[in-house]
Amino acid sequence: MAYRDNTKVVHIGDKVIGGGNPIMIQSMTNTPTEDVEKTVSQILALEAAGCDIVRCTVPNQEAADAIKSIKSRIHIPLVADIHFDYKMAIAAMENGADKIRINPGNIGSKDRIEAVVKTAKERNIPIRVGVNSGSLEKDLLEKYGGVTAEGLVESALDKVHIIEDFGYDNLVISIKSSNVMLCVDAHKKLAEKTNYPLHVGITEAGTLYGGNIKSSIGLGIILNEGIGDTIRVSLSGDPTEEIRTAKMILKTLGLRKGGIEVVSCPTCGRTKINLIGLANDVEKMVQEFPLDIKVAVMGCAVNGPGEAREADIGVAGGIGEGLLIKHGEVIKKVPEAELINALREELVNWK
Repeated sequence: MAYRDNTKVVHIGDKVIGGGNPIMIQSMTNTPTEDVEKTVSQILALEAAGCDIVRCTVPNQEAADAIKSIKSRIHIPLVADIHFDYKMAIAAMENGADKIRINPGNIGSKDRIEAVVKTAKERNIPIRVGVNSGSLEKDLLEKYGGVTAEGLVESALDKVHIIEDFGYDNLVISIKSSNVMLCVDAHKKLAEKTNYPLHVGITEAGTLYGGNIKSSIGLGIILNEGIGDTIRVSLSGDPTEEIRTAKMILKTLGLRKGGIEVVSCPTCGRTKINLIGLANDVEKMVQEFPLDIKVAVMGCAVNGPGEAREADIGVAGGIGEGLLIKHGEVIKKVPEAELINALREELVNWK
């Protein structure tokens, strides 16, 4: 059962999620939002990498005011992330935020939540109700004996009901934990209890190495269960890396088409070219091409030619040189130093 086929449809700027629409990739800027130039520069890089929706923190009035300038210079929907100060949520929406992310539990009294909901309702701006394991309420920790999937789900639905009680249901839910399997369990339980779109991620996943592994496992399981309408891979580092990983996760699961897939061999003592460097360079180079093909980068003459023939195009290394193979046929032999340029030229003129 694909839960995502039956979730409510929500519009975020010019993007549409839920109801079986394509899964959107999100990221978050790590620049001071009030530094418009740095923030815009990072968002444009995220756009180029394939980000669909971007989130910016709004901790103060200066950041809220910057939303208007940032919005005028980017091309994807902007989500304002607010903690504690309900006035910042209202200011962000007044300055053009396409969606806000709040945890009603730390916004304050119900009249403050109502003020935020009132502004969102007037402008038909979706609210993402976000609950993290690190901010679970004391009574739920006591009830369940610590952080549990059941506690996360109950906390999220409690917050949703508060907003629903104010007559608003233009909502997205996210429940996150750095505990991968707890997060998986929580999403399964939540998907059974609600039809709101779910934003999925493993929070505080870690560095490029550890974060990619944890996110790939967690998101892979959750998405393969038919759960999730938007995703974020949370990494400590350059946020464009989050997009590369998210795209690969979706493509590997068959949930997104397009983009070049690069396969390469692990190398061995038979390899006589700098295969690792070449494979990394090829992976970066192909990002600019909107082709739905497979490129193979293979290191030797044992398995290389056969593997390259199975791809749409590829190279198989020799001694300081390599074969360029397209549609199963050897095109030419190329010196090692010229392999990547020869491959790029074929992609530029792809037929």
